[in-house]
Amino acid sequence: MVYAPILPIESQAAPNELRGKQEVIICNRYNTPRETEIERAFHVGRQAPNRWWKPHVTPLALGPYVKPGGEIEVGQWGMIPRSSKTRRPMTGDGKPMSTNNARRETLAKSWTFAPAWRAGQRCLIPVESWVEPYWGLGSRNVWWSFRRADGQPAALAGLYSEWTDPETGEVVPNYTMITQPADGHPVLSMMHRPGKEKRGVVMLEEQDWDAWLHGTPDQADALIKLPPLGVLRSGAEKPEEEALLPAEQLQNLKVEG
Repeated sequence: MVYAPILPIESQAAPNELRGKQEVIICNRYNTPRETEIERAFHVGRQAPNRWWKPHVTPLALGPYVKPGGEIEVGQWGMIPRSSKTRRPMTGDGKPMSTNNARRETLAKSWTFAPAWRAGQRCLIPVESWVEPYWGLGSRNVWWSFRRADGQPAALAGLYSEWTDPETGEVVPNYTMITQPADGHPVLSMMHRPGKEKRGVVMLEEQDWDAWLHGTPDQADALIKLPPLGVLRSGAEKPEEEALLPAEQLQNLKVEG
C-alpha cells in the first residue's frame, strides 16, 4: 500500500455531476476551523499535517476529521465504495454517486456506508460553519449559515474509510457526514426547496465525543439527533441579504443561541 499526499478532485460542478440513486444531499458546503483551533478544541495536540485542505470544503475536496485514536486525518469529503474503480465515487454499474452525506436510517445496510459503520469507523468533523439553502423568497435562495453559539468549533458526526486505487496502490482516506430527518425542527425544517425532504447534520457535544468514537453501535446511534436551538447561531451567509426577507420570516429563521 502507498500512502501519499492526495490531491483533491475539483468539485465545483459536483452538484450536477453527482446525481445518482443514492443519498439525498443536505450539507454541501462548510468551512473548517484553523489547524490550531482544531488542535485546541479537540484536545489532539500539535499534530496536524501541513494544511493541504482549503478552509472552504465542497464535495470531493479535502477536509480534516478526527479519528478514534485522536489522530487528525485529511481525506476526501465523499466516501468511496470499496467496489469503485475510481476516487470519484461510482455505483457498481459505473454511475457517479454523491456520498458526502450518509442517511442515518440506512447506515447499517447501505453498501457504501455499512462497512464503516459496522467497523466502528466513526469520526468527528471539525466545522466552523455550514450553510443550507433557504427558499422562502420563492424565486431564489438565500444561503443560511449555521455555527455554534458559543463560538467553539462544531463537531459533526461522520464516518471514515480508506480506499485503495486498484491501479497505483495509493491509499485514499475519505469520509462522509451523517444526516437525519429535520421535520419539526424550528429552523432546519425551513431549509431547502418547498416539498423537498428536510434533513440536517448531527452536532455532537463534547461530553458525547468519547461515546461516539469508542462506544457500541447502539450507543452511537442514540447520539444521532438534531442540534437544539440553544446551541446554534444562524444568519444569512451574506448578512446584507437578510434585508431581502420579510420581517416575520427573518424572525423565524435567525437564531442567536
